[in-house]
Amino acid sequence: MNNKSDGLWRVEVAATASSVNAFENALDPFCEAISWFATDSEGAWRIEGFTERKPEGAALAAAMSVVAGEFCIPVPEVTVIPVAPRDWIADSLRLFPPTDAGNFFIYGTHYDRALPQGRIPICLNPGRAFGSGEHATTMGCLLALSDLAGRRKFRRPLDMGCGSGILAIAIAKAWGIPVQAMDLDINAVLVAHENVRRNGVAPLVHVSRSNGYHSRGVKKRGPYDLIVSNILANPLCQMARKVGENSRSASRGGGIVILGGFLEIDANRVYAAYYRQGFRLLRSYHIKGWRTLVLRR
Repeated sequence: MNNKSDGLWRVEVAATASSVNAFENALDPFCEAISWFATDSEGAWRIEGFTERKPEGAALAAAMSVVAGEFCIPVPEVTVIPVAPRDWIADSLRLFPPTDAGNFFIYGTHYDRALPQGRIPICLNPGRAFGSGEHATTMGCLLALSDLAGRRKFRRPLDMGCGSGILAIAIAKAWGIPVQAMDLDINAVLVAHENVRRNGVAPLVHVSRSNGYHSRGVKKRGPYDLIVSNILANPLCQMARKVGENSRSASRGGGIVILGGFLEIDANRVYAAYYRQGFRLLRSYHIKGWRTLVLRR
């Protein structure tokens, strides 16, 4: 049977934060393009893939079953629906419009208008890595960086869980200093490399793969006077002690930590984990039910 279609097919799968990369890899043989993003529920992610050929149902279900078995979770429902013909350029402009975030102006590779004067431009290729500037969590971190720029000087920043590299690029452009950008996901590392080159900050931003703070390179380049982490509540809480160990101590002038990626309901437990490490709240950003914390030691 020929499943070739004149249009496209969209494949949708729900995943958890721990399994999203595994499900993405399982979908890769069936789809030409894949993206994923966090939903408004803590720990819940959605994966979307697009293909010109409708996936064979039994093979797709078997691939999902293998991943579910590895993580001891129920096999997720897979939705496969045809996509009507559409103007993809117009959709790109609609789905990823230029975004203002304080002093930063975030725009996609499809943007062809004049850049606003007096702003710090960041050009991104929306792809297989989280962080376009439009989501409330990324917006909160960008606003925090914008408010710090011109008021504080930093010499040794770290972007842990860099995703698309947007925050590391923002730091490099705002302060003109070297930045360490780390992520566990190799796809994020590759996308971040691409975005760093596109924005002309390759000499400043060093992107590499790291399992949190376990990489020797992370500790070797510390302690850091600025750490940004836009991930999720649970890993942020788990990292609190390591963040404390890798942040500049109060006796040496202290450091700033910017935390994002969690809902309002999780803000207290995230803050409590860092309070125990000697951090105190400097500022909080509330955007569409999401929270960003700026802490100072």
